[in-house]
Formats: sequence, C-alpha cells, structure tokens
Amino acid sequence: MLNIHYILDPAYRMCRHTIASCFRLASSVFGTHVCLVSAAVEQLKPLFCIILYIINMRPLTDDETKIMFEKLSKYIGENIKLLVDRPDGTYCFRLHKDRVFYISEKILKLATNISRDKLVSAGTCFGKFTKTQKFRLHITALDFLAPYAKFKVWVKPGAEQSFLYGNHILKSGLGRITENTEQYQGVVVYSMADVPLGFGVAAKSTQVCRHVDPMSIVVFHQADIGEYIRCEDTLT
Repeated sequence: MLNIHYILDPAYRMCRHTIASCFRLASSVFGTHVCLVSAAVEQLKPLFCIILYIINMRPLTDDETKIMFEKLSKYIGENIKLLVDRPDGTYCFRLHKDRVFYISEKILKLATNISRDKLVSAGTCFGKFTKTQKFRLHITALDFLAPYAKFKVWVKPGAEQSFLYGNHILKSGLGRITENTEQYQGVVVYSMADVPLGFGVAAKSTQVCRHVDPMSIVVFHQADIGEYIRCEDTLT
C-alpha cells in the first residue's frame, strides 16, 4: 500500500488541480469549436508529464520509509525531522530506479518538465535499496548527516588517507570519539580539523576503545568522500 503522504504530496496536488481545470475547460467547450477542444487537449499535456514523473519518481511506501528512516536514525537520531521540517521550504524523499532522492518541492515541480527516459536524478541521492530491500546510504548524503550527527569519530592525519581509500579505522588512527558511543552505533567520521570525511559504524564502544590493541578495528568503514573519484560512475 502506498504511503499516506500521497495525499499531501505536491505532485499529487498538482495532478488534482490540473485534472479539475481540464474537466472545467472540457465541459465548457465540448461541442462548440474544434480549436477550443484542442486547447483542452493541450492543457492535458502537463498532466501526462506529471503522471509519468510520479510513476518514474514516486514517494516511498510505508515499508520503504520505515527502512530508510531506521538507517538514518542510526546516525542522526530524532534529528530526521529537521530534514523534512525546514525553514527554507518543503522537502521530501522520492524513489527513482531504486535510489532515494532528497528534493525540494520547487525542484520537484520543475522536474516534471523532463521526460522519464531523460531523467537521471533530481535533488540529492541519499542511497539506494538493494534487491533484498535493504537501504544503503551513499556518501552523497554526508552533507546532510554531518550537521545533525549525534556520534562522531575524528581520525588522525596519518590515518585519513587509509580511510579515504575505503579501509576501516584502527585504534592507532583514532583521534577522538564521542563519549558514550555504543558498539555498532552509526558515526560520522571527521578529520582533526573537523572536516567531514565519511561515515561508518562503531566496532567498539567508547569505553572499550580506550583499552584495545592499536591494530584493532574501532570503526567499520561505510562510505567516504574518496568515492567521488573511485565510484564516480555509480554514485548517481
């Protein structure tokens, strides 16, 4: 069953408005003049574009929303609401070819002018659903995760390059870690200069990290900004 947010969706509201306008126009001109009938047909074109757009880039279902929000909550907790309730406009999540995009209502409306076979992406890709319906966050979501991250890890300068090549973070490369970080907690990874480098999952809790061997893994790598070069062709 589709998400109840369909009834609040801007594209859905646009459809309703266009349908109503078309019916009013058609009822007023039907049987009068062929040019006016053509005008009614012409007004249907935006509706067809919107329908194609919704089919190709649609709101998430309830199950998809739950899966994605559970993954996001591991990194930003209840701050998820800050992604949707923004002072600069209305934002929402859309699914397009198994990828989830974070997009403003303004861009969503503009994107209806692009045919479905030409649409590559719109907004920011947050991640994708796998064939087993698991959600995998992409590095492109980092700019939205970092400001709201509840748990953070800082890596030493000598360990930055290793992480940016897709490797896990060892205790020897750990600079700092947020207090009370639990094992398997999602963390955003920073340089010692507070530059976001990526994100991962804590392999050890804060307490355990203080006593483990220097070669022990303390953060499992999930994504890093080096992927913009290594995985350029697959990010979008």
